[in-house]
Parts: sequence; structure tokens; C-alpha cells
Amino acid sequence: MGVSLPCSPAIRVRSVAKSFGDLRAVSEASLDVPQGSIAALLGPSGSGKTTLLRMIAGFEAPDEGTVEIGGRTVAGPGVMVEPEDRRIGMVFQQGALFPHLTVGGNVAFGATGKGRCAETLDLIGLAHRSSAYPHELSGGERQRVALARALAADPTVVLLDEPFAALDAGLRETLREEVVGILRAAGASALLVTHDQAEALSLADRVAVLRAGRIEQSGTPEEIYGRPRSRWIAEFLGEADVLPGTAEDGAAHCELGRFTASAELRGPVDVVVRPESVAIGHGSPSATAAEGVVVERSFYGHDQLVCVQLRSGLRLRSRRLGFPAWHPGDHVRVWIDGPVTALAAADQPAEPAGTAR
Repeated sequence: MGVSLPCSPAIRVRSVAKSFGDLRAVSEASLDVPQGSIAALLGPSGSGKTTLLRMIAGFEAPDEGTVEIGGRTVAGPGVMVEPEDRRIGMVFQQGALFPHLTVGGNVAFGATGKGRCAETLDLIGLAHRSSAYPHELSGGERQRVALARALAADPTVVLLDEPFAALDAGLRETLREEVVGILRAAGASALLVTHDQAEALSLADRVAVLRAGRIEQSGTPEEIYGRPRSRWIAEFLGEADVLPGTAEDGAAHCELGRFTASAELRGPVDVVVRPESVAIGHGSPSATAAEGVVVERSFYGHDQLVCVQLRSGLRLRSRRLGFPAWHPGDHVRVWIDGPVTALAAADQPAEPAGTAR
């Protein structure tokens, strides 16, 4: 019986670096995108995510490190394969369709055959607009055509550079769900660049978080949201409050009680708490519940974000259902009802001067 070998990742990046003059845009970045998965490069403006994508696409040559696509080295020492020879499909923010070609003409451009063009138009649900021109389409339709054009060439990977950023909020949410559905139906491997945390967490199988040119953490959305490696990641990926505490013998102690922590932690720690882990009420099942008073509330119908001030003066946010309603001045008990993360206490470093793309 033969031994089946694991297939290579669709994309493998190892220790890639890129500088522009004195600016270090990307530093020692490593990344894997498994076959058939959707991954996201997430970071604030200037974090280097677009530069990293451009090195994978072949639009920039890395100063150091290697890039592999489908098990083939396309960039590295003595190797620089041109973008058109990398078997990649690109989807840009504005779609970048050819204005003089119809929808069918755009998709047929680079398609592996006439049948493939018709197949991808059916996949995106726009076969009936084959004879329309780009200016006759809505913004969402143009992005779906751009995706179809990328898929029609049977690429090894599809690279998407902020493809929803130019759309209004309502259309953006609908279209990104459609696009991910199309990618999954096609069995495509894809890498999405975005600065939108909700977009990355809700759409991707794996997320790599970049900050100042470095990948701070990568993993599943659940891992990086629920177990952030730094206070910066915790606060970047969503709402988070921090309680001062101390750690010893695998436990962290703070104003709201005692929690499991890494056995390696000793001394001062930051206990990072998300609003959905903070419970409030007039009674409490926890012996370590603290006294507090509601100071602010934002009501959203389905839920409410309640800000509570503890006796110490520290303020925490609690995300609760829309009922019962809480109001400023209400006296409550506060306790933890969900995961928390204890991290070594440290001042947050200032962002380096200069920005990357």
C-alpha cells in the first residue's frame, strides 16, 4: 500500500522581509495558507499587509526569505517568477475590469476555455448579464465579475486586496458573504487583505495579524480572539478592558477574582476581559462578585453595552441582552462569566516612525 504524503500549502511564506529606503515594511514574516482554505491578512493602515500580498503576487521582490505557491518556489534567493506565471488570480479594491469589454469578455480574458467562462458566470449568478458592460453594473456586480475573471483562469490561489473597502456598509456585508460562498463552492484557496476585524474573523479559516511589518499572531479566528498573545492584539481585535492583577502558581488574581493563567507568569499581569465575559445583576452566583454602579449605557435593541464603575474606580464594559434594561445610577453586582486572558504587564510600545503599505 502506498503512503499518501500531505499536500503542500497553497501558499507558504518563510521569513520574508522588505524595505523601502529606511522603512522596514515587512520583517521576517512567515505564513501558511492550507489548500482549499480562506486566510486573512489583518492589520491597521501601515502595518505592511499590502506589501506582503504584493510579494506573494510577484509585484514586489522580497529582500529576504522565500515564497512558495502550490509547492513551487516563486520568490527567493536567485528566483523571481513573474506574476503572470505564478497561477494566481487577483481581485482588487475597485475590481479593475476592462471598461471596453463586456462581462463575458472580461471573464473570458485569460480563461482556460470557453466552457470555463460560462461555468464561472453561472457560479457568480451573472450569466444573464454576460453582454453588459462594467459601467452598467452595480458595485457589487462588478466585484463578482472581478472574482469570476480571477477564477476563470483556474488559479492555484486567489488574492483579494481590500475587495469590499469601496462599498457602502450594507452592500459590503452582503457581498462579502456572497464572495466567500463563491470561493468555497469553487474549492478555491484564497488570501484576503483587510483592515476590518469583523470581516477577517467572520470570513476566514485562519487569520494573521500584522503590526508594524511583523506578524504578531496567527491562528484560527477563535484562537486569536479568545487567546490573544498581547494586550495590543486583544484591543485591536475587539472591545476589551484590562484589570491590573498578579500571577503565581498558575493563577491570576484581580479585583474580580482568581483565574487560570500560564504557569510561566509571575508578578504583575494584565487581566484582559471582553464585555461579553462581564456579567451584571442584582444577585450573583459568584462569591467574588464586586460592587459597581452603572455610569453609561448604549442600547441596540438586541443587546446593550453597559459601562460599570467598580469601587476601585476602574470601569468595565458589559455586553448583555437588550433586557432587562440597565440605566445610569443602578447599583449592580459584577462578576466574570466567560473566558479571560492574563498577560505579562507591560507598557504598550509606541508605533515605530513611518508607515508601510
